[in-house]
Amino acid sequence: MKGEGRLFAVMTVFFAVTGLIYGFWAQEPAGTAILAVAFLMSGLIALFWFVQYRRSGGGRPQDRGDAEIAEAVGPVGFFPARSGYPVLTAAGLTVLALGLVFARWLVVVGAVVLALAVSGFIFQYGDDDG
Repeated sequence: MKGEGRLFAVMTVFFAVTGLIYGFWAQEPAGTAILAVAFLMSGLIALFWFVQYRRSGGGRPQDRGDAEIAEAVGPVGFFPARSGYPVLTAAGLTVLALGLVFARWLVVVGAVVLALAVSGFIFQYGDDDG
């Protein structure tokens, strides 16, 4: 978490310096506002990572220089088998988007296919015990 905080702190400094130079040189409010928002957003994320680091006490092995690789290994999770739902979801979204361009009835068909695909995607492993 310390590394992520440093990365976003560097981004915050970059956006601050770039925003000040751009605001002084260009005298254009839209770009200056965008850089100011980017500065605030990256600063917020950097603050989040530093607070998380302090809360955990630097508990992650990635944050220590003397950590071994084996310390970062956790439990191996569940890896799903092949599924047809991603393809069906893409097809439903494609039909829905084409329906927005060509015909309203195609939007309904695409929405139904998309809803069935997403619900199948969500509940395909719902009855498993693992």
